[in-house]
Amino acid sequence: MSLLEIRGLRKSFGSVVAADNVELAVAPGEALGIIGPNGAGKTTLFNLIAGGLVADAGTIRLDGRDITAARPHVRCIAGIARSYQIPRPFEKLTVFENLLVAAVHGQRKTEAGAAQLCGEILERLRLLTRANVLAGSLTLLERKRLEMARALATAPRLLLLDEIAGGLTESECRELVDTIKELRTTGVTIVWIEHIVHALLAVVDQLIVLNFGKKIAEGNPDTVMSSTAVRQIYIGIAA
Repeated sequence: MSLLEIRGLRKSFGSVVAADNVELAVAPGEALGIIGPNGAGKTTLFNLIAGGLVADAGTIRLDGRDITAARPHVRCIAGIARSYQIPRPFEKLTVFENLLVAAVHGQRKTEAGAAQLCGEILERLRLLTRANVLAGSLTLLERKRLEMARALATAPRLLLLDEIAGGLTESECRELVDTIKELRTTGVTIVWIEHIVHALLAVVDQLIVLNFGKKIAEGNPDTVMSSTAVRQIYIGIAA
């Protein structure tokens, strides 16, 4: 059974179709990459999965349960967590306190019950030495790590990463890819939107390409990236 299953998903904003009959399935423990040009509907898809937007049609199932109409906090408690393109931590709280907020509200834990988990996540995300630093003083790479750490503090089964590598240097990007590879060993299922394609291809098992809200390619990453349709629409190379 798929952990995440989407069928016939549609979302329009006036005459603009942001999700056009999108279908996908992600198995437990799998990493799925999603690419596409700006305006392709990638972030809209994440907003539909996480509950920030309500679908016009179609179904979203998590582990067989229909969550299409569920509120965002219900989806979070059910096991969906996401990061955002632009990290916006609670800047006047410490790094540890940022995680504690996520764990307490995302898992319905007490602060005492969440403390050990938060420490373990900070160590895994290489932020333990920054635990007592105000989040507003972090570098961009550290903010990206904190963005993932806050999502992990809700104990997700499905982790949605939205352009987590954007704005990083090449060496920072490599560090982040190594961290995401390590996360995969924990069994969490990942769906990752990214414009930095080489970072994405280093991690994912399957790749989907969106364009104008429609899925135009899906499958093995190398096969998808070599297809003429993807080269024309996404990379901009003439057929």
